Amino acid sequence: MYKSSLALAVAVGVFTAHAGAEGFIDDSKATLKLRNYYINTDNRDSAAPKTNNYSAEWGQGFQLDFQSGYTAGTVGFGVDAIGLLGVRLDGGRGRSGNYSGASDGGTVFPTDGNDPASEFSSVGLTAKAKISKTELKLGTLMPKLPVIQYNDGRLLPQTFEGGQITSNEIKDLTLVAGQIDTAKGRNSSNNENLSINGSNGSGNSNATGANVARSNKFYYAGADYKVTKDLLVQYYYGELTNFYQQHFLGLVHNWAIGPGVLKSDLRVFHSTDDGVSSTDTDHFSSGDYRGVASGRGPVDNNLYSGLFLYTVAGHTFGGGYQVSNGSSDFPWLNQGDGSSNYTITDMQIQKFGRAGERTWQARYSYDFAALGLPGATAGIVYLRGDNIDTVASNRAVSGTGRSEWERDLTLAYVVPTGTLKGLGFTWKNAMWRNDIPGQRDQDENRVIVSYSIPLK
Repeated sequence: MYKSSLALAVAVGVFTAHAGAEGFIDDSKATLKLRNYYINTDNRDSAAPKTNNYSAEWGQGFQLDFQSGYTAGTVGFGVDAIGLLGVRLDGGRGRSGNYSGASDGGTVFPTDGNDPASEFSSVGLTAKAKISKTELKLGTLMPKLPVIQYNDGRLLPQTFEGGQITSNEIKDLTLVAGQIDTAKGRNSSNNENLSINGSNGSGNSNATGANVARSNKFYYAGADYKVTKDLLVQYYYGELTNFYQQHFLGLVHNWAIGPGVLKSDLRVFHSTDDGVSSTDTDHFSSGDYRGVASGRGPVDNNLYSGLFLYTVAGHTFGGGYQVSNGSSDFPWLNQGDGSSNYTITDMQIQKFGRAGERTWQARYSYDFAALGLPGATAGIVYLRGDNIDTVASNRAVSGTGRSEWERDLTLAYVVPTGTLKGLGFTWKNAMWRNDIPGQRDQDENRVIVSYSIPLK
């Protein structure tokens, strides 16, 4: 980690020495993004302990993005930077969403185990180099790929540290490869090593220096090939050292039918342990492991899904189905402080990727521009998953054929023209109900006001 930081510092120094070169300044841009964010969560009745029934936090976020151009020459050099600041406006002790009382952060702000921080901030730098249509980046990254997705569901976005190379040398083909070392949570100023759902150890090493439920190496590579203007085929591979290996195959097709367009989105994930994790209990996943004392075991999951959307005259009607096969839950990078994955069921509250789960969904959205009100949109999604089996610590099946459902509602408006162009208002409301042992029902509201100011 220290070597990477030193290499980045040297690289940034070299690149900024060329700041007067053609293109570096002329092609640079900077944007200040403002986000006022309120969230409340109501944890409702269930068999789980009824503590921390309600949480609410409100804050103002500032995100300063800078992207330089490239210096002239066969190889162009540049540097990007991101500055993040979150200021708490409300949400004190007992309302921060830190149910455990540990110092691992609340819903929006970091905590010391009792009180949320009044503010938190961080800075990220990215050195970059470009030759022809191939670009290398080293430093702070925010990848959005099938096997790794940054999360932007709170006041400030999650970021990663590592390196990535992207090539578009071949027409209609994009190649991507990279390595991630650490992640910075959406409610944190600190980088931490990597983990997965069901294996979120609080410490990074034990007394001997060995990793405890953490890794500092995630490798990924993949390709996007545009077969035609309406057909995209994808393959990606991801590997979190000592945790899992994952293959992804995707197909997206748009088909003009009548007055509208049908979009088909098919996805397949094949996830297994990486060999070491097949016997290393510190790196096990959650899932349906009957006869195992902890109810946990090595990653073993196949996830198949299809989502179909038909858009016509401002209306979008959709339906989808997903199957999660195998002993483990679907694995993805998740340090336990908020994360995203590339599934059609990654919703406001839940992911719907538990071992054995079968999930169907229906969705509808409307763009009010069709009625002469551009910038206004509304949408609703309903999902229901069943066939969930869970295992208790006594090796017995604690829930057979259990189910869950979620309903998400979104209303949004973005000012389309005038002095306040780009000013956005969003309300998100979600309900989650389940009969899974140890889980509590939830209601959640989010109110977001956002605005971006171009500085250059």
